[in-house]
Amino acid sequence: MTNAERATHGESRIVDLDGPVHYVDFGGLETGPAVVLVHGLGGSHLNWDLLAPLLTDHARLWALDLPGFGRSEPGGRTASVSANAAALHRFLTEVVGEPAVLVGNSMGGMLSILATGEHPEAVTGLVLIDPAVPGPRRALDPLVALMFAVYAVPFVGERFMRSRRTKQTELARVRETLRLVGVDPDSLPADVLDRSVTLLQEREDVEGMDRAFLAAARSLLRLLVDPRRYRTAMASIRVPVLLVHGDRDRLVPVAAARDIARRHPAWRYLELADVGHVPQLQVPEKLAAEVVGWLADTAEARTTR
Repeated sequence: MTNAERATHGESRIVDLDGPVHYVDFGGLETGPAVVLVHGLGGSHLNWDLLAPLLTDHARLWALDLPGFGRSEPGGRTASVSANAAALHRFLTEVVGEPAVLVGNSMGGMLSILATGEHPEAVTGLVLIDPAVPGPRRALDPLVALMFAVYAVPFVGERFMRSRRTKQTELARVRETLRLVGVDPDSLPADVLDRSVTLLQEREDVEGMDRAFLAAARSLLRLLVDPRRYRTAMASIRVPVLLVHGDRDRLVPVAAARDIARRHPAWRYLELADVGHVPQLQVPEKLAAEVVGWLADTAEARTTR
């Protein structure tokens, strides 16, 4: 890796949290706030390649691969939402070593909310980017609803995962996933696609990756179908929150984010026009400007907790 690549992509490291957890240390402003980037279902540290370098002048950044995702092999660990929320808290205490701002996308937003509810002393703020939140079922995209219905059924979900892997190349799967989340694959830098394809190839022979994905998907669905625990965690949050949502999100309808914003008027809500599920890949510069502004506006509130 060249110096330029290292500056952009950060330093790749492994920590033992009852098994290996891979993370990327992006460095950044030593006197700035600690910020941990938390990917969503099926994601990895690569989801932050375009956003993280735009924040390093303002914060100290890490991006982890949750157990069962990216380069964090699951081993014997479960990849349920509860287990990964606990893993996220351990990462904060054992790697970051100080209270941090959590920036979570999709399932990563859900994990960030739950970790904050359970360990409020470890979190100084939340940036929730198209988080997986409960909302009106009638707003669900039909393809997304069908996909998660398949994941939810034992044996059917496993068969679907195997079939997709054998029938599509890694590049085709990356491009299909990007289109589903609202990103034109051809709009991304070539190295972002290349790194995503390489990661898929590396994961092909790792035992338990499909199992981890389905365990996470099924536990996520349970929390959305019966969100009482989840809503209790949201109601307990006392740190500054920035909720960002794309109005073209197919996976988490914008109606769900609007409902959460109404329920939590103290949270800052930003709706991005013509943006899908992963603004950090689709409009990284715009998102970075909003996050940097929010960090500056809430600095005093975070430091006086």
